[in-house]
Amino acid sequence: MLVIGRALMTTPRLVAIDEPSLGLAPNITDQVYERLIALRAERRLTLLIVEQSSTRAMMVGGRMMLMRGGEIVLDGDARALGQSEAMQAAYFGYGEH
Repeated sequence: MLVIGRALMTTPRLVAIDEPSLGLAPNITDQVYERLIALRAERRLTLLIVEQSSTRAMMVGGRMMLMRGGEIVLDGDARALGQSEAMQAAYFGYGEH
């Protein structure tokens, strides 16, 4: 939270965040994501979030890219991808993706 606050002091248009849920209790993670969503709206920020939890990333995302082995295997609207079988196949490593 401190790092995010410090980054916001520079009035950025883009904030890149790596694993914001790493090592946090679920209720704290919820608070961090709630705040990120609010900041995105209030400050018209673009958030670039690298996150293992696809569910959390989809809560925030407009566009989502799923990478496996250093390659993009899916790219599109976060909500649409979240509902797709292609997402499950790519995320869990089975199927054509």
